[in-house]
Amino acid sequence: MKTPQVQRYDAGQRSNHWAVVTCFVLAAASGFALFHPALFWLSNLLGGPQWTRILHPYLGIAMFVLFLGMFFMFVGANVWRKEDSEWLGKAGAMISKGNAVKMPAVGKYNGGQKVVFWLFTLCLVVLLVTGVMFWQAWFAASVPIPLQRVAVLLHALAAFVLVLGVIVHAYAAIWVKGTLGAMVRGSVSSAWARHHHPLWYRDQMKASKK
Repeated sequence: MKTPQVQRYDAGQRSNHWAVVTCFVLAAASGFALFHPALFWLSNLLGGPQWTRILHPYLGIAMFVLFLGMFFMFVGANVWRKEDSEWLGKAGAMISKGNAVKMPAVGKYNGGQKVVFWLFTLCLVVLLVTGVMFWQAWFAASVPIPLQRVAVLLHALAAFVLVLGVIVHAYAAIWVKGTLGAMVRGSVSSAWARHHHPLWYRDQMKASKK
């Protein structure tokens, strides 16, 4: 018998997510290549040093625009609620002991996922603003050099935090079985939804009966 499924993401949401991932990988590779000589070999992935320097800012803008679409798709489900604070308060015990039974019931996203969402949003805004400030081809000439240096530092810090956030996000998606599959297939089992996101599952069941 086929396990009952609940739709978690539609085709548009999944396509948007993977487009953001693609831009992130390319922007990160080009950014690392420009950041340190030891990583300059990554420029080969984008056609050499000239193309790496040219494409990096455009990849960053594409990632920001695509993420903006994702932001408006998911911001409603990422509004902070009381249960999210409670979830974060018990997350340490869950990770160390593997005990999720006593975790507070949450909606479509738990507190950890919401932290990652807002962290991504903040980092991408900082990356866009600071990147424009020292973009040599277009805007750098009108920005004072001391301000450009501050922008470069903030750009690097935001990129570092974003990369760490992506690593945590990817690890959690793999660790919680079924999460990654939801962004590939678009659906999760009813049992998975009830266990990990009971408030969201309840709302989905109510909506399906209308």
